[in-house]
Amino acid sequence: MDREPAPVPAAPSGAQDGRRHIPRTDVLLADPRLAEAAARLGRGVVKAAVVAAQRRARTGEIPAGAVADEAAAALPDTAAGLRPVINATGVLLHTNLGRAPLSDAAREAMLVASGATDVELDLATGARARRGRSALAALLEAVPAAEAAHVVNNGAAALVLAATALAGDREIIVSRGEMVEIGDGFRIPELLAATGARLREVGTTNRTSPDDYAAAIGPDTGFILKVHPSNFRVTGFTRSADVAELAGLGVPVVADIGSGLLEPEPLLPDEPDASTWLKAGADLVTASGDKLLGGPQCGLVLGREEFVRRLARHPLARALRVDKLTLAALEATVRGPRTPTGEALHADVEELRERARRLALRLREQGVDAAAVGSDAAVGGGGAPGVVLPSAAVSLPEPYAARLRQGTPAVMGRIEDGRCLLDLRSVPPDQDDALARAVEGP
Repeated sequence: MDREPAPVPAAPSGAQDGRRHIPRTDVLLADPRLAEAAARLGRGVVKAAVVAAQRRARTGEIPAGAVADEAAAALPDTAAGLRPVINATGVLLHTNLGRAPLSDAAREAMLVASGATDVELDLATGARARRGRSALAALLEAVPAAEAAHVVNNGAAALVLAATALAGDREIIVSRGEMVEIGDGFRIPELLAATGARLREVGTTNRTSPDDYAAAIGPDTGFILKVHPSNFRVTGFTRSADVAELAGLGVPVVADIGSGLLEPEPLLPDEPDASTWLKAGADLVTASGDKLLGGPQCGLVLGREEFVRRLARHPLARALRVDKLTLAALEATVRGPRTPTGEALHADVEELRERARRLALRLREQGVDAAAVGSDAAVGGGGAPGVVLPSAAVSLPEPYAARLRQGTPAVMGRIEDGRCLLDLRSVPPDQDDALARAVEGP
């Protein structure tokens, strides 16, 4: 039988008499609301909420008779620790918030895939089938220039697999201007060197020509690596070799586009895409699935069949493979309707302004110091550096930022000029009411 936690000493004056009326843990766990939650969330999660509520009653924060209500109100929506957040930062692909939010189609596909599925089974014959074949088919339909496709667990893994399978302990030729850091201290050169490959740096930070690559090619060359520096820009006296120029040098070209665009995006003309670089002569293109593609975290490998096959059959591929949930979400993202990332990128500015005006008016009617203001949003996720997306925001007093982060649902805005801005380009329209209620508070 569960026992009550030991009484907390030094209870406030007047709280001693009420403490003896605090319900026992076993009695509280029998409450229908908490019993149902235990079946859904797990007994440990519910018991922790009960113990916390009992502790508050012992210190006099809540009445003894409110313990069950307090415990029920404190229960999370799921047994996992991750909390939903309304992204009002104006950064469409916020790395700390999980980058691309999945579409409804992708979420539904993941729910179906969470049970038993035919991920590696041919139901017609009962024999084993290629893992994730329908997701791979979707990628090839979306990128006809690719002969084959492979999926790993993130973009960095795609590069590691390419370096291991195609270079081994040989050289990878890369421009000094493309030796980038991809975030959180992880750097492309260190990542590749960890595979055992040797990096042959060519050119300078601001200028690297095709001749620089050609001069470095030798019997130890594994491949040329072309990296799109997606999280910064170098301007002025610059020169870089494009994929078409590198493709004519007689060695394989692996090109990392980073952002995950499968085809050109008119709003982001400087962001490379898989189709264009493959048509230009890249043998392999690697990319992330959770950036501008708008899908789950994964790494995409697209290109010539002989090279993709070498990657897919390498022993390391097993350690880097994705699960059925990722495959389902990826396929639904590629085949399905425009993603939330795509919707946010293409949002009409005047509609954003109107939403901000409506929200600000509603909040002012509740006594909140709110105003609709213009704002500048960004793509984020290491993509489209320097691109400003005109937007609109609701401006609130700065103290709202901390309160909103700790609310339910949590709301993440940004501080600018001493005000808390809730930028609506990164907020789907159907979350406007939840956003307003979060600001209004209980």
